[in-house]
Amino acid sequence: MSAREFVVLGTASQVPTRHRNHNGYLLRWDGEGILFDPGEGTQRQMLRAGVAAHDINRICVTHFHGDHSLGLAGVIQRINLDRVPHPVSAHFPASGQRFFDRLRYATAYRETVVIDEAPVAADGVLAAGPSYTLEARRLSHPVESFGYRLTEPDGRRILPELLARYGIKGPDVGRIQREGELNGVTLDQVSEHRPGQSFAFVMDTRLCAGVAALAEGCDMLVIESTFLDEDEHLAVEHGHLTAGQAARAARDAGVRHLVLTHFSQRYTDPDEFERQARRAGFEGDLTIAADLLRVPLPKRG
Repeated sequence: MSAREFVVLGTASQVPTRHRNHNGYLLRWDGEGILFDPGEGTQRQMLRAGVAAHDINRICVTHFHGDHSLGLAGVIQRINLDRVPHPVSAHFPASGQRFFDRLRYATAYRETVVIDEAPVAADGVLAAGPSYTLEARRLSHPVESFGYRLTEPDGRRILPELLARYGIKGPDVGRIQREGELNGVTLDQVSEHRPGQSFAFVMDTRLCAGVAALAEGCDMLVIESTFLDEDEHLAVEHGHLTAGQAARAARDAGVRHLVLTHFSQRYTDPDEFERQARRAGFEGDLTIAADLLRVPLPKRG
């Protein structure tokens, strides 16, 4: 199993269908799990996908429409039922605090796990650590909505041929990585710059500055494409994107792998989303999300 992969739990917009559950997505990132937008039925989809409550370290909700948040009650209660041994952070629009409270305490249960609430009130960094920085950007939707982005710090890639040139081997390889220098040889002399990976999650929104900022140079962009291009007027009216709009945003941002999701039930041919995305000029890797699909993040550039 990839150390970094995107697990699709549900892909339906507004209402579930025979083949699509309400939204729900889990990003596995080095042994940490970030759950995005758990809609109704997420707990069962987790079971089907092999995702346990113990896998969740962080929950990120873009906005409080039901197809993106009604599963919170079940997920939070399952986290407590299973006595997850670590605190779980929860990010959501601060304006929706009352909705989060209602879902968190929808019914009686025994609290055994610390849920660290960290509401999002403005653009900016939400968390920073050695593995990634998590930030949020405001989107354009009838209710307040935020998208999320994880960015790994840049690092160094050790080059074996340069190690051999300087006679560095065995435990000394670890030493020069930790200390930055060994017997007058610097880490820069035996390595090259390695850009960190990045991942962005963009749900219900019109095109806006937040979409561009989140997508910029991203290795993987997961983005809604509720409508096909012929229904762009509906997308604008209801605060959504079309397949072509999402693909053009990804193209202009230099995205490497585009994942389209959040499909209206009015469409029966998912391949048309791919055709329209390609017609819009996106030439990178492209995935049309389906329930229970696993998508590995691209290898570092």
